[in-house]
Amino acid sequence: MANSLLTPSVITKEALSILHSKLSFISSIDRQYDNQYAKSGAKIGNDLKIRLPNEFTVRTGATLSSQDVTESSVTLSVATQKGVDFTFSSEELSMDIDNFKERYIEPAMSVLASNIESDAFSMTKDVYNFVNGVGSANTFANVTEAQKQLTLGLAPYGDRNYMHDPQSVVDMLADTKGLFQDSASISKQYKDGALGRIAGFQHYENTLVPTHTTGTAAATTGYVVNGASQSGSSLTVDGGSTTFLIGDLVTIAGVNRVHPETKADTGVLQNFVITANSGTSATTLAISPAISATTGTQNVTAVPADNAAIVKLGAGASGDWTDDVAYAKNSFVFATADLVLPEGIDFAAREVMDGISMRIVRDYSISADTFPCRIDILYGYKTVRPETACRIGIN
Repeated sequence: MANSLLTPSVITKEALSILHSKLSFISSIDRQYDNQYAKSGAKIGNDLKIRLPNEFTVRTGATLSSQDVTESSVTLSVATQKGVDFTFSSEELSMDIDNFKERYIEPAMSVLASNIESDAFSMTKDVYNFVNGVGSANTFANVTEAQKQLTLGLAPYGDRNYMHDPQSVVDMLADTKGLFQDSASISKQYKDGALGRIAGFQHYENTLVPTHTTGTAAATTGYVVNGASQSGSSLTVDGGSTTFLIGDLVTIAGVNRVHPETKADTGVLQNFVITANSGTSATTLAISPAISATTGTQNVTAVPADNAAIVKLGAGASGDWTDDVAYAKNSFVFATADLVLPEGIDFAAREVMDGISMRIVRDYSISADTFPCRIDILYGYKTVRPETACRIGIN
């Protein structure tokens, strides 16, 4: 007799629970679910609005200096639909939920989670704060430097996380074993090889932490700024003959970082990340953050001077490194929307858990006495506050 517990709702809830438990990176960032499509269902390309914090300037003295309060937001497109498909027989449908979970749901959710996390990790290429440990194993000093970068970006203290490549965990365990820790932390390190909470971060291990490979530009790129007084996210350059790739990091001579609230000069060059691949002998570079030296959006001390040198950070020409990432929860957003529930089939169900919406659809093949089944998730992701994250380059 078929197991009456294997209802659409039970299967969907079980699948979503397992998926959620396997999404270590996505579970540690901001997740937003928009129910505006709950009735009609969302389609690939539908947009969600993500609100950003407002920025203000402070006056000195008693005279009123009015400023408009404009809500700022970014558009996040739920442009990716991924799923897993399988077919089971009438006999297999008679399993109890535990056996069904082990044979079907667990392996299906494992591969789906890996693909979704791999997509989400691409957001780390938007981050321009950088700790340069390239060529060396990870160290406790790298972690504290990343903590400083997040603090300078005004990241909230309570929700800071650090995502490690497996080798990075090995290196950190070796580097921190002699430091003072409570007995429970020492026991967890010894028994499980787990880092836990260190230096203000909750630490995680993830095999999907990406590797970054740079363009052919060397540290001394040969490129210089072509024309003074440039601002924005496109920089006119000349003098070079090599390439940059998305995620490469550069500084510009004379362009320093400022405190995000007081706008005081920090005395440190502002990092910029390349946001579009460039060909050889490029004449423009797409960069982030957009250069701004005035008003409430000011992020640098001055716009670049003509012929200011552009220097590449991290590895040299066509070099690579493992891109560990430290971040606040609000650095990145992952959003899902409800997919339509089709009619005229065996069953369809949809569930939402902790900001993640999943749909399962099952049909019946009368000729083969089998049940084709698909599990889908429609999602999008975006870096919304890169200043509250930091990449840690190690080898």
